[in-house]
This record gives sequence, C-alpha cells and structure tokens, in this order.
Amino acid sequence: MSARAPSMKKELESIRAWAKAKIADDTEPPWSWYQYMKLIETADAILAGMATKTTENSPQPDERLGTHLRLVDSTDPQDNSQHHPYGPTVPLPM
Repeated sequence: MSARAPSMKKELESIRAWAKAKIADDTEPPWSWYQYMKLIETADAILAGMATKTTENSPQPDERLGTHLRLVDSTDPQDNSQHHPYGPTVPLPM
C-alpha cells in the first residue's frame, strides 16, 4: 500500500459519511437521492478494492512452496446430462 493510501481511505470514508448525512438530512431534492446512493456505493467498492489489494500483494503459500495448479476432470453426473432450453416454448400470438 502506498503512503497516500491511508489518507485516500480517510477521504473516501469522509465522502461516504457526507453522502449518508445528506440522505438522512431529508432536505435535498428527491432526484438527488439516487446520485448520493451511487456515490456511497462507489466509495464502498473502492474501499473494498483497496482492502483486497493489500492481500493480493502478499505472497501466497502456494507461491512460496513452488507448487502449481493442476486440472482435474469433473465427476459430477449432471455434467453429462443434456441441457434443456431455458424456458418453455410459448407460441406467440400473431
């Protein structure tokens, strides 16, 4: 994580809190509710991405041991069954 990341995280949390307060205040025009919700969801997604990025950079146990992934054949009997159409066939009126 870069040195800027902790301050960026605080800024995003502050923006998210501000948007939540605007929604709770109930003095904003009705059309703005959706925009504030998009802002909150975007901040949440960025913060979640920041949290997973720190774990992605750490070495995984498999990488340290030098093991590799291997392909395994499926033994699920449903894999060999015929696939059916997604829905019933309904004649459309002309």
